[in-house]
Amino acid sequence: MLCLRQVCLFTVRRYQARTLSSDLLLNQISNCTHEDEVFSLVGRNKARLSEKHVGIALNMLWQLQKKRPHLSRTNDYIRNHSQFLTLCILAENKVEHMEDEAIVDVLYSILRLSVGDHNSLEEVLVTEAWKRLERLSLPALSKFALCLYKQRRHFSPVIGKVAHIVDMKLDYIQDIRVLSVLMISISDVISQSFRDRLLHKAGQLLEEENELHFNYAKRILQFLQNVKLRYHPLLEKCNKIFLRSTSHLDIHSINLIFGLYEQLGFDSAEFRLVAKQLLSETVDDYNDPETFAKLFCALGPMVGSKARDRLLVTAVRMAEEFSSHQVLVILKTMQKMKCRHSRLLKKMASVLHKHLDSYHVLQLVKLAQYLVMLRCQDLELFAKLTTLLFGFLKSSVTPADTAAIIRALATLPSVQVDKIIINKAAAVLPQCRLHHLNCIATALVKWNHYDQLHWQNSSELCVKLLQKLNDCGFQRLQKANNLDLLLEELSHVNADWFEEVLSEETVAMCQRLIDQITWANVLQLSIFLMKTNLRCPSLLDRIAAVTVENIDKIHPFEIYFILVLFSALNYDPPANEELFETCIQHLTSNLSCFETHHLVLLGHVLAVAGYFPPVLIMRIFNVSFLSKLDSQLEVLPDSLKQRVCLHLMKLNRAVCLECPEFRIPWFHEHYCQRVFRNSRSRINPLRQHIHRMLTEILGGSNYARMSVLTPYYYEIDFECILDENKNPRSYMAQNIPLDDVKGIHLSHDVKDEGRKALPPGAQRIALEFLDSKAFSKDSRHLKGETAVKKRHLEVLGYRVVQIPHFEWNSMVLSTKGERVEYLRRHLYGIQ
Repeated sequence: MLCLRQVCLFTVRRYQARTLSSDLLLNQISNCTHEDEVFSLVGRNKARLSEKHVGIALNMLWQLQKKRPHLSRTNDYIRNHSQFLTLCILAENKVEHMEDEAIVDVLYSILRLSVGDHNSLEEVLVTEAWKRLERLSLPALSKFALCLYKQRRHFSPVIGKVAHIVDMKLDYIQDIRVLSVLMISISDVISQSFRDRLLHKAGQLLEEENELHFNYAKRILQFLQNVKLRYHPLLEKCNKIFLRSTSHLDIHSINLIFGLYEQLGFDSAEFRLVAKQLLSETVDDYNDPETFAKLFCALGPMVGSKARDRLLVTAVRMAEEFSSHQVLVILKTMQKMKCRHSRLLKKMASVLHKHLDSYHVLQLVKLAQYLVMLRCQDLELFAKLTTLLFGFLKSSVTPADTAAIIRALATLPSVQVDKIIINKAAAVLPQCRLHHLNCIATALVKWNHYDQLHWQNSSELCVKLLQKLNDCGFQRLQKANNLDLLLEELSHVNADWFEEVLSEETVAMCQRLIDQITWANVLQLSIFLMKTNLRCPSLLDRIAAVTVENIDKIHPFEIYFILVLFSALNYDPPANEELFETCIQHLTSNLSCFETHHLVLLGHVLAVAGYFPPVLIMRIFNVSFLSKLDSQLEVLPDSLKQRVCLHLMKLNRAVCLECPEFRIPWFHEHYCQRVFRNSRSRINPLRQHIHRMLTEILGGSNYARMSVLTPYYYEIDFECILDENKNPRSYMAQNIPLDDVKGIHLSHDVKDEGRKALPPGAQRIALEFLDSKAFSKDSRHLKGETAVKKRHLEVLGYRVVQIPHFEWNSMVLSTKGERVEYLRRHLYGIQ
């Protein structure tokens, strides 16, 4: 018994010593401050390393790297160290004994150390974690899902299993960090209904958290990018987080956010202002090519001329150091800026010669677009680009790539269509989506137009191919049975071929699928109908009904686009007042959803339709609002800036003319003068022809004026005055000035004081020629802007005579005499 007791005591003491030693080794590994210390401990204790030691050692190697600046990390040194290989072999042998979360931690660490694709340890760890998937905590599950995502296992069965677990446990996830990682990782394998549940959950968690790290918001944007969805509620929440997180923003994060916003079709003037201020303060700190390229991309489109010149000078100096990707970024930004800086463009072209072979096919397509838009003059570069694109075309089997290459080739100088292009196009047509058909048609029409079909019978083959292409488009439309999928295709189509050949057939197909119109797709349908310029009462009525019925489900910004459709087409659905009043009530309750310049656009759209909500009008015409608008206009793209300024002027004019009770002053006099002085002369042969007829009818050139500016700066084609007996009155007799600015008669100053009052019973007549742009396509119905102009001219005291192009150019008015008589009847109001 005594002997047995001694043996037991010895065993217990030895076990306790080993445990103590093991704990000491764990502490030693955990307290290392350099990877060499970790490797030294591993080398001295190989025989004693348990699965815990191995896991802690691998994790420590990553933690030590993580603390260093990116450029100072020594991943290569670690991967090539003999003791690192020892750790990997030990981990692979002991993986079954590791705890669940330890497996995930080790997998994450070796991935961050860039061990390499298809490493055997990675495979073993993934397999073991897969077996234990149901047991993982939600944070561990998110970390494992992120590892799978980084391994590009986007569609693997294990990701599907992760998605299933998330689906089951979604209600229990209360951490936005965990949710955002999971959302990105499973984004490729989820259904639309599951996607919507994830969006709803993310919105809830973003609302509940007071302090949110901007990384969570970035992940939400990346998820939206992955699922190709512009979801305004989450975009706005994320944007607010970025605005509150200025201390975390640097050039890399700003560049990433701008890129995500661009791909999601979202913009924020407030974020632009913040980014501009932050980057302008540190503009001299970016001296390496990578960060400068990001700075150029982010800051270039927003800065004034002086800062822009500094960026361009630095770009020229640094040009030789740019990588192939950075050259693309610079050229893309130059295109956005509409900057044709000859010296920088020559430098970029020179650098491109050495990088050209490294681009993949879609990068070459984009490169062709940028160089053509910037009017590059390097013909040798274009020749090389053409050769590369033809090479890719010969080997291409994907309809999307084939269509993109053909369209790119059509933009390049001196490229003539040959049998390779015709045969490749013909081969892929049956598989093409509408967007791809549109690309090929655009290229063929261009080549045909410029006579670049150089072999015998080429024109005939091109015509036959276009006919086959049209047939494929019709066939694809006829097979459509899902409105959502059709609208998704149509969102990428915008060109003359589609409008001429397929737009009416597509609208007819939408009518056949009218029962599938819901609140979720009513925005896409509205945008499509705006593109077609077709006035389809059945679809418009359905859109109005669905909008009113589901007003609380549709985001206010989307309602704006729906109202644009009705306002622009000047269409009144059966319940027109209900539509606009319901929408206005919802919009005015949610004005905070709109940025400053968006409120101006909204106000203009409502004004065109004849609605002036007091809360909106008084908010816009406010000194603090207009000051804020001025500051934001500085960072908006030029095209949007010009549009906002123009619409603010039109809204100001409409309020002054239609709502004098608001007492809003007219403050666009100088703006209008500048616009008209910078514009081209408006005298054209048709106006001159009609003016000669008016002179004949009225009895002299002093009885009618051409290209007249009215009060509040409406331009009208012709103006004349008839007295109470309908006799023309001479302008010279009334001493009315005939000031001419580029062919435009300025008859007054800003108000009516400058115009001489008419005698009792006299009429001031505005005669307007209306071309096809004044009407919706294949319709005789006036569009909104033209109807507003008529309404406002009548407020100004004119009798408006409109000459529609379809009447003036009809067979009924085929002779000069018939046209003179037509004008006479309309001028004198003869039925």
